[in-house]
Amino acid sequence: MRKHLEVFPVVGLPEIDAGADLAALIGEAADLRDGDVLSVTSKIVSKAEGRLTTGTRDEAIDAELVRVVASRGDTRIVQTRHGLVMAAAGTDTSNTRPGTVLLLPVDPDLSARALREALQARYDVNVGVVVTDTLGRPWRNGQVDLAIGAAGVQVIEDLRGTTDSHGNVLAVTEPALADEIAAASELVKGKADGVPVAVLRGLADLVLPAGEHGPGARALVRDAELDLFSLGTREAARAAVLDRKSPGAPREVDPALWADLVADDDAVQIKLLDGARGVYGVYGDDPVAVGMVAERLAVLLHAEGYGVSVRTGMGSEATITVGSRSA
Repeated sequence: MRKHLEVFPVVGLPEIDAGADLAALIGEAADLRDGDVLSVTSKIVSKAEGRLTTGTRDEAIDAELVRVVASRGDTRIVQTRHGLVMAAAGTDTSNTRPGTVLLLPVDPDLSARALREALQARYDVNVGVVVTDTLGRPWRNGQVDLAIGAAGVQVIEDLRGTTDSHGNVLAVTEPALADEIAAASELVKGKADGVPVAVLRGLADLVLPAGEHGPGARALVRDAELDLFSLGTREAARAAVLDRKSPGAPREVDPALWADLVADDDAVQIKLLDGARGVYGVYGDDPVAVGMVAERLAVLLHAEGYGVSVRTGMGSEATITVGSRSA
């Protein structure tokens, strides 16, 4: 059990320009000790690295995103090249010259390592470094600072398979330590106070030996394929209708899943026509009802990760072909 944690704001830093020596500026302003964790707002890292671009914010977002997760009005939640899912791709137009947009660091983990190594070389101090940015969260109002880069600090703790104080096995518990560090540091940095750096003391057990940087904050990014909320509600509905993949290699439909899909369709019969290819026939007296059921099944199968196509016949029948999603 950790008994004590102190969080100190680092005050007195000047405005950061491209090419600034962050290690020197922070090292002179902060009282750093072995085992401390340094929390640095990504904005000053980006400024020091010259991550300014000209043009509109929308143009900057388009250049930084790899996919749109959700969009409502002028707000776009996107996945960046870093794998981060955040509003506006982390771009910022505050405290920058008119007509310029501040981007996230190209590689926040690499930025954290470079800063850690420079502090070690200059001041002979072994600290962990966390680069932070502000993100919203599903189902929660407000924003919180999270780790987008890290070096020399344990970023996640895997407690799966251990037991709690009552002997219950912990099946999914993995505290995101770097995110907790980022959030705690924001309490003394503040959004409007102009304090971009904080020092956390009392976390020496999380700081790695000098020269060992760890996996970085990238280890906290969940792959989109494993994300239960990889699209917004509206985007998921559109994808189920417009972006369905054709069936590739044969893939067996889970019998329990299939039973759930057809359980309420007493007026429509569904027969397996070719088990090897996963081809099903949908039959009934009403061609409209058959078509509606076939299309509904296709949407539901898409949601379960199947490639699927629907072909309607001349009468009251349709054919559904199911398989793995084609590329």
